[in-house]
Amino acid sequence: MLMDIEGRFELIKRNTAEIVTEDELRSLLETKDKPSVYLGTAPTGKPHIGYFAWFVKFADFLKAGLKVKLLLADLHAALDNTPWDVLDYRYKYYKSVIPLALESVGVSLKNFEIVKGSDFQLEKDYFFDLLKLSTSCSINDCKRAAAEVVKFGENPKLSGLIYPLMQALDEEYLGVDIQYGGIDQRKILMLAREKLPLLGYKSRVDIMSPMIPGLSKGGKMSASDVRSKIDLLDSPEDVESKVRNAYCVAGELEGNGVMAFLKYVIFVLKKDKRETFVIKRPSKYGGDIEYTDYAELESDFVNKKVHPLDVKNALANEINKLLDPIRKGFKDKDILKKAYANQ
Repeated sequence: MLMDIEGRFELIKRNTAEIVTEDELRSLLETKDKPSVYLGTAPTGKPHIGYFAWFVKFADFLKAGLKVKLLLADLHAALDNTPWDVLDYRYKYYKSVIPLALESVGVSLKNFEIVKGSDFQLEKDYFFDLLKLSTSCSINDCKRAAAEVVKFGENPKLSGLIYPLMQALDEEYLGVDIQYGGIDQRKILMLAREKLPLLGYKSRVDIMSPMIPGLSKGGKMSASDVRSKIDLLDSPEDVESKVRNAYCVAGELEGNGVMAFLKYVIFVLKKDKRETFVIKRPSKYGGDIEYTDYAELESDFVNKKVHPLDVKNALANEINKLLDPIRKGFKDKDILKKAYANQ
């Protein structure tokens, strides 16, 4: 049964931090049968469970009748300090493991497409537009836009300033109507909205998701911080160990990656499957407890009616259920070894 415009809009909006603008999104849904959306990710560090937040969002987009493109931005990875000699291996690893992760959360790969950045970013027209765009952007424009995304360090490289210009152009060359990204991408998205019309191109709708805190105290879940993340191929034992040692103070939600992952991933999947989230406890501690929605769990957690360790154990079980098909389905260990030889 097809959803009406409002139903599609609400599904697209679910668990987002900001949409620029909601009116533009509604208009797009009203005037185009199958709008397209893309998310770009640079194949830098190993994909981790934080990616499930946008895997789940991809499912929302597809159910809402959008075409979804995933840009594996290999050149962006190089601009953000990934060694050139491993770029293709990392691209191949991402391309092989991400579809397995999408399937593990029930995402249909119909109307889903993976695009390699260098397949179109090295074309003459793209490069010419990149030069044109550079004459409309100051160094400060680019540095400010990329500040939360690119690792500039103490001695910033020119490559980091090129990064946001290419991301802006990608919207046009991918032929999409919407760009989706984390809220940390906001300044790049706003740069694209401001600057693309100067080249005669339309601005796009921008959809931003909240950032899921890492498992360690402070900061987002990041491929560059091994303490903050669980990789998609981590063993069940590693998952249990990492979750057990995660930052999760009783009653506190701020910076709590355990509760955030439950909110934006696990409970979304449970709700859509009409399943409950079960926390197993010995009878002397009240026995097993089931939750049908995240708000109930959050209330009990904040009021210290449920212990962090019990929540962690239940979460580790759910994560291992998500990762098990990926671990079983991934076959190309040689590519993984070449992509991350020193990790």
